[in-house]
Amino acid sequence: MLLYITVGTNNLKRAMEFYDPVLRTLGYSRLVTKHDEAGYAEASDIRCRFWAVYPFDKQEATVGNGSMTAFLAQSRASVDAFHAAAMLYGGTDEGPPGIRPFHENFYGAYVRDPDGNKLSAVCEKPE
Repeated sequence: MLLYITVGTNNLKRAMEFYDPVLRTLGYSRLVTKHDEAGYAEASDIRCRFWAVYPFDKQEATVGNGSMTAFLAQSRASVDAFHAAAMLYGGTDEGPPGIRPFHENFYGAYVRDPDGNKLSAVCEKPE
């Protein structure tokens, strides 16, 4: 359904310092680095699926009220590691790892990156 997601940043260096270790916990790495964007994906993917970018219109990046990017996690331990890394690298807590009421195996954690973009990591496998 989705080809890729972008989130705006006002400081690409800071964004990469956050996203490099945080997304590594889920098996994603930075595959593209340009002066105005950084792209992340699994090593086997044909394209980057997640991008931190300076806004195209050259205005300040702002967060979307009601928007969130949810990353697929292969295990609950990966969700835990995602949350811990986000806290260590400048993110803020929006909900610690745990089962959510959406269904019995929905294990997720919620954070905001240093620019305020809301993110989550979710594992839906029973453990």
